[in-house]
Amino acid sequence: MAITSMGNCARFAAKPLTHGGTPAPVWLAGLDQKSLPQLDLTQCPGLVVAAAHPDDETLGLGAMIAQLVAAGVDVRVVSASDGGAADPNATRWERTRLEATRRHELRRAADVLKVPLPVSLGLPDGELADHEDRLADLLAETLASAGPGAWCAANWRGDGHPDHEAVGRAAATACARTGATLLEYPIWMWHWGRPFDTAVPWENASAVAVSGWAVARKRLAAQCFRSQFEPGAAQSAPVLPAFVLPRLLAVGELVFR
Repeated sequence: MAITSMGNCARFAAKPLTHGGTPAPVWLAGLDQKSLPQLDLTQCPGLVVAAAHPDDETLGLGAMIAQLVAAGVDVRVVSASDGGAADPNATRWERTRLEATRRHELRRAADVLKVPLPVSLGLPDGELADHEDRLADLLAETLASAGPGAWCAANWRGDGHPDHEAVGRAAATACARTGATLLEYPIWMWHWGRPFDTAVPWENASAVAVSGWAVARKRLAAQCFRSQFEPGAAQSAPVLPAFVLPRLLAVGELVFR
């Protein structure tokens, strides 16, 4: 099912990460009132996870990835950028070093999740919208090699981060070309959104039911991204504040179909 979105970058910009965003208990109370269908993971013949930055795949769907791999499903991870622009205060040399660090962190997280070596496309962090056509071509090639009926999970087109939304649009194009099943996972929606938010296509949402051990593995994989949770250049604030990971672990995983 196609999911259209005008994007929510203005919503995210209006609620920066320096603020706490919507607390996990508010989300949990709202989700208790809204019974979402569960995604049937037994129907997945193979999965390609498209991520704008190293860590998106883990923060968005780390537990689902771990569970599918344990069930013998072929899971591949494609990272559009190397995340070098995560710290705006970094010098050019520091950015190059950060890119290498984040590629290393992604490999470590993939090892925790038991997925093969991720593919890093090396497109410019923060400028993915300018390379959307190229990204769609590359994702289509990957999906074509993944076998018939493959699923493609990508950042949600309405997530509020320009790079996330660009990857979602590119993945939608690639799925339309190849016949792959498109799933879109939110990350920053949990920050700027609210339960029953009209900017969120709840009618297309499915909850991802995973085991406790898969959530624990997601936590371990997320902790591999130390560059995002620790102070940056010149002791600047961490890219991901301390409240981000606990909130994502609390609300669970969700996809739009």
